[in-house]
Amino acid sequence: MKTAELFEQKTVFSLEVFPPKPDADESVIYQTLEELSDIQPDFISVTYGAGGGKNGCKTIQIASDIQNRYGVESVAHLPCIDLKREQAAEILDSMQENGIENILALRGDRTDANAPKGDFEHASDLIKFIKENYDFNIIAACYPEVHPESTGAVDDLKWLRYKVDCGADHLISQLFLDNRYFCDFREKACIAGINAPIEAGIMPVTNKRQIERMVKLCGVELPKKFVRVLEKYEHNETALRDAGIAYAIDQITELIAEGVDGIHLYTMNNSYIAHKIFDAVQTLISVNSCIRRA
Repeated sequence: MKTAELFEQKTVFSLEVFPPKPDADESVIYQTLEELSDIQPDFISVTYGAGGGKNGCKTIQIASDIQNRYGVESVAHLPCIDLKREQAAEILDSMQENGIENILALRGDRTDANAPKGDFEHASDLIKFIKENYDFNIIAACYPEVHPESTGAVDDLKWLRYKVDCGADHLISQLFLDNRYFCDFREKACIAGINAPIEAGIMPVTNKRQIERMVKLCGVELPKKFVRVLEKYEHNETALRDAGIAYAIDQITELIAEGVDGIHLYTMNNSYIAHKIFDAVQTLISVNSCIRRA
């Protein structure tokens, strides 16, 4: 099933996992998926090749198994920063052969040592290529606090609109910790004529190092309320985990009340955290879905 169809009658709740590194025990991810399938998410997305792009074949296998073994719709990530058109076609053919219908088309992280080496300079180039040659449902990323390389919010929305015009059917946001950014972004996206469903990407923060790395990478602002949580519990792993779960639940509760199209939970392969959050918000999601259908 194509994920864009899910938003017509419900508030979507989805999860993200990542494949094991090349030298890791592959059984661990399947144990995680077994536990996550109890949530019955609307779909599970699989990042592309943890530990390097050469590990991308695991993404395809895991995404296929999510559908065939666990009966949950899947989304396969595909970054294009190093891909030639022929390589992209080979990967897309493999995804198609494995019954995958949904792709999250990404540029991939650019660093000084990792400038684009392939035929796709931007995610929009990959989106256009997929749309012209395949029948996949295409998902794209969006940035409530503006893409780190953008010159500003207006420019960022212009290029996001372009991604949708190229064929993106559904959007998932980068993580954010202040809901005001997301709500303001969603309103401006609507004004800009971006009519694709927008899922809010939520990452439960469970350790200080994790969030510091993400802030540096994505330019996410830390609200004062969140900073106080970090400072108070940073030396107590269990307390910080529980505080991070509580913060994510508060975020999701407010977003659902605001009529968000969906929640995409970055699980970091931690089924305990995912279950705690879903258990706390599943009634709200169900009620909101009923209102959407009415």
